Amino acid sequence: MKIPKSFLGYKRENGRVGVRNHVIILPVDDISNACAEAVGKNIAGTLAIPHAYGRLQFGADLELFFRTIIGTGKNPNVAAVIVIGIEPKWTKRVVDAIAKTGKPVEGFSIEGQGDITTTMKASKKAQEYVQWASEKQREECPLGDLWISVKCGESDTTSGLASNPTVGNLMDKLEPLGVHLCFGETSELTGAEKVCAARGKNNEASEKFMKTWSDYNDFILKEATDDLSESQPTAGNIAGGLTTIEEKAFGNLQKIGKKVKYIDVLGPAEEPKKGKGLYFMDTSSAAAECVTLQAAGGFTVHLFPTGQGNIIGNPIEPVIKLTANPLTAKNMKEHIDVDVSNILQRKMNLDQAGDILIDSTIKTANGRWTCAEALGHREFSITKLYRSA
Repeated sequence: MKIPKSFLGYKRENGRVGVRNHVIILPVDDISNACAEAVGKNIAGTLAIPHAYGRLQFGADLELFFRTIIGTGKNPNVAAVIVIGIEPKWTKRVVDAIAKTGKPVEGFSIEGQGDITTTMKASKKAQEYVQWASEKQREECPLGDLWISVKCGESDTTSGLASNPTVGNLMDKLEPLGVHLCFGETSELTGAEKVCAARGKNNEASEKFMKTWSDYNDFILKEATDDLSESQPTAGNIAGGLTTIEEKAFGNLQKIGKKVKYIDVLGPAEEPKKGKGLYFMDTSSAAAECVTLQAAGGFTVHLFPTGQGNIIGNPIEPVIKLTANPLTAKNMKEHIDVDVSNILQRKMNLDQAGDILIDSTIKTANGRWTCAEALGHREFSITKLYRSA
């Protein structure tokens, strides 16, 4: 397959390129959800993103919260942002950080005027933003402007044998072309952590990964448990034939291919700073949390291999699902964008499967909706480090 050198994207004010053109209504806190959703209902073409947190958080947990919310607004798949919070100070913090991208953003605080007045004011600005964004046209952009994140879910034996290696084949082909790539799922590398560490491009990256994984492992031990049964691996993994976390980990690692080496390790929702290439992000292995963090880090297209049939989506980052499980491909067809089950039937080789996935990725970047988008899957889940004050 001759890989296309370009795709049609939305050029943003800061030089990034988006594959979607959302105008989002972003609540700073849980008690502002109702107002944000009211604006979303008032103005067609906007997307409200309610969530459960944003009050009385502190320390590292608060900083991760802000990084996630601000990163969501900064993502180049977002054209403009309406920020709504209960108090003006934290609302302004989010607005000021998003404004650094150059995109239109305005904040509204509810305190002192109530939902109805705030909804009215925010709705007027949201209408203005939607009409402005609707004039944006896709432009031809170099393939290197793509930022692709990956995660797997509801894995089974077909994942490590076929669908995850298909993603790895894509990585081996696209990394030399200057695409930003990201994998995560710290817990799901348990048992393969030393092999993963060896894939670092240099000692600094490898050591940073091992520290990140060790911190996770220490956290598990601190919580006085060595039993992650039905969490790692999950009940679905076990039903699909994965009996240990080690089996799952080595299958998971197939997503980064055979040649690519990661150049840096990112904190949750952290934006890459070392240029084009593969990054590891410290994330939960829960689907919605992981994709939310990667989208907040600036990634614009997500590849999600699944065995038993995970149905995850995201409000701003389109999620392409692929499977090598023929039953999943048949029984959950409406959720599967790419069927690579022919690999296991020896009717397709890995190189052909990688080409098919690249083709689907380019089509999605050009504007084709994924199954998750068409079905309305907009899972947005903020990672919480510890309880609030």
